[in-house]
Amino acid sequence: MTLLDPSTIILMSTLMGGAMSIVLFSAHRSFPSEIHGLDHWARGLLCMIVGAVLFNLRAVLPSALVLLGANSMLLWGLGLSMIGTERFYHRRPSWRAFHLVWVLGMTGMACWLLLWPDFQARVAVFSFLVFGFYARQVQLIWRHGERHFATRFFGVLMLFQTVVVAIRGGLALFGSATSVDLMRGGTFASFYLATANFMALLLAVGFMTVATRRLQSILELRSTLDPLTCVLNRRGFADVYAKERAQLRRAAKGMTLLSIDLDFFKLINDQHGHAMGDRVLVHVAATIGKTLRESDHMARFGGEEFVVLLPDTAVERAVGAAERIRLALRAPRPEGLPVYTVSVGVACQRNAAEDLDSLLMRADAALYRAKANGRDRVEVAEPAGPPPSMLQAIRA
Repeated sequence: MTLLDPSTIILMSTLMGGAMSIVLFSAHRSFPSEIHGLDHWARGLLCMIVGAVLFNLRAVLPSALVLLGANSMLLWGLGLSMIGTERFYHRRPSWRAFHLVWVLGMTGMACWLLLWPDFQARVAVFSFLVFGFYARQVQLIWRHGERHFATRFFGVLMLFQTVVVAIRGGLALFGSATSVDLMRGGTFASFYLATANFMALLLAVGFMTVATRRLQSILELRSTLDPLTCVLNRRGFADVYAKERAQLRRAAKGMTLLSIDLDFFKLINDQHGHAMGDRVLVHVAATIGKTLRESDHMARFGGEEFVVLLPDTAVERAVGAAERIRLALRAPRPEGLPVYTVSVGVACQRNAAEDLDSLLMRADAALYRAKANGRDRVEVAEPAGPPPSMLQAIRA
């Protein structure tokens, strides 16, 4: 038994394919709504395993039945992987094309196996139909894949397999039957058999790699968002502020922070329940978001406190933005929501040396003044004092 003995290759790939399908199914069960297509890839691998098992039973069962069943399962498996890739990239699944390819493939296989036996024709038809499944996935990866190593790895594997399948189809059309008969050995036959079986596993690994990359991005995004209102949380806001502060250093343009707090929010929770309080918070976030520019940033800092960062905005324009927010939240609201108001503190940052804690303290001081002066109003913070380094230089 040689290293590239066909039976050995099929047995090894079948065992590893079964293990990989379990991994894919496990990932699907863990993240069913975040990552699509994992279940189709897992089922596709199982179909290809069934096809390999049927192929190995050709000495026990009727040859024609085994060949038709094995090729049917292989087409189903490869088609399901294509559907899985389409769902992963949020494209409409090509079920009609998938079923059409399967019907054409099995019709051609039956004709050239039972009616007009022609081994090369069967190989050519099967190869070019499979080529279509692979080529569709190469297109999806190229057009919709993220520019990342994981996507490049997956794309290179898929492109390589597409080329190999096309070469086999070409050899079946223009070469000899022995050159494409996988069970007779030969250089290309052994190479193709090893490639076809192990590449199916490598492609599953490649797909799992891009799925893991997407899951990582989703988890990173979730770590920066408030789960109730879907706006930035404190961590996400700190990252955004750091970028805007770096821009402030380069462009020497001011930015303004709004500290927004609901008035008497505890009474809403006490009188209407916490579920109603959550509805109010969601409404507040949505209403504020409608008043902002694309360049502005909003976050929920916990409880009923929101902050808004207005890049490249002087204090006068920021006060106008704060008033628009305050009035928008007083406007008629969805039926069932209680009446509420907000107080707003405005703090402008002109010096990049000031940090976020200092800016928040000044905005909060203005907010407390708005609360003390009757609530439902906007107050402006005092300008920031000179940075500590400057004070030290003056004292020296």
